[in-house]
Amino acid sequence: MSGLIEGLPDPVALRCLARVPFYLYPKLELVSHSWRVAIRSPELFKARQEVGSVEELLCVCASDPENLWQMYDPLRDLWITLPVLPSKIRHLAHFGVVSTGGKLFVLGGGSDDVDPSTGDQDGSFAIDEVWSYDPIMHQWTQRAPMILPRVMFACCVLNGKIIVAGGFTSCRKSISQAEMYDPEKDIWIPIQDLHRTHNSACTGLVIGGKMHVLHKGLSTVQVLDNVISGWTAEDYGWLQGPMAVVQGALYVMSHGLIFKQEKDTRKVAISASEFRRRIGFAMAGLRDEVFVFGGLIGPDRFNWDIKPVSDVDILTIGGDRPTWRQAAPMTKCRGTIFGCTLLRI
Repeated sequence: MSGLIEGLPDPVALRCLARVPFYLYPKLELVSHSWRVAIRSPELFKARQEVGSVEELLCVCASDPENLWQMYDPLRDLWITLPVLPSKIRHLAHFGVVSTGGKLFVLGGGSDDVDPSTGDQDGSFAIDEVWSYDPIMHQWTQRAPMILPRVMFACCVLNGKIIVAGGFTSCRKSISQAEMYDPEKDIWIPIQDLHRTHNSACTGLVIGGKMHVLHKGLSTVQVLDNVISGWTAEDYGWLQGPMAVVQGALYVMSHGLIFKQEKDTRKVAISASEFRRRIGFAMAGLRDEVFVFGGLIGPDRFNWDIKPVSDVDILTIGGDRPTWRQAAPMTKCRGTIFGCTLLRI
């Protein structure tokens, strides 16, 4: 980088560029070769942190089109499309997704492309692949594979490290093994196993700095405070359904209602009756809002059609009364949401 802005030292010019919103970066790259180099440099990511220009974007992947991710900018109500994930697996689904260090990580999963004659998942039920996406470089990079291939597992970030636990390695074999990934060193190490697999799919979320592993259809929650102390099993009796963490509190959609779920109690936050016919959507929390992405409009007794949707609905929790509003729909993705996570750039 040299001579980015006439009359300014390059370090100062870079801090100026760092204040420009992320969605404008493709246009800035067209100014000159030196600007393109600067926009795609690791120094820019550091400069954005230094000047307080970190942006929070929501990353979403749906069933249609396959292996395509989009990022939603909630401040500007617009969508940014990423390059297609270059996985060897078509219709990748049931994977884990998190973000850390300004990068998006997609881990494991298997093919959702079923051969109607054999019922096989494109020959790949579970894989160990790990991919990271660098939004500054606009590039997917393959990382060190997980120790075990897995699908339908819990995946979270604790203290900058990625933790995966549970899931399945085949349609008949659930696993209790857990492992931890260091993104800076690009290595995986095994950590203490879950107490039980419960032979069920599981998901993970972080509340109060602890990883919580929830098993489908069960009230038992396995909690990880740190990898040294290991897992503890708690019977919270939490509701089942799409979940989002907002300002440290857990919100669950169940039976056409949004509940605020405490450890032992729950209370209704607002009605969500319009989602009763909508399946396969995802929920995510950001600031004081719950975002609901995509899904399918299921059949009813008058209409047997199944309609994939790209709708985005936002529930604002803050204030005296929670309120719903609609946002810009996804511009490329639609249908069942396979992955959704928050990315800070």
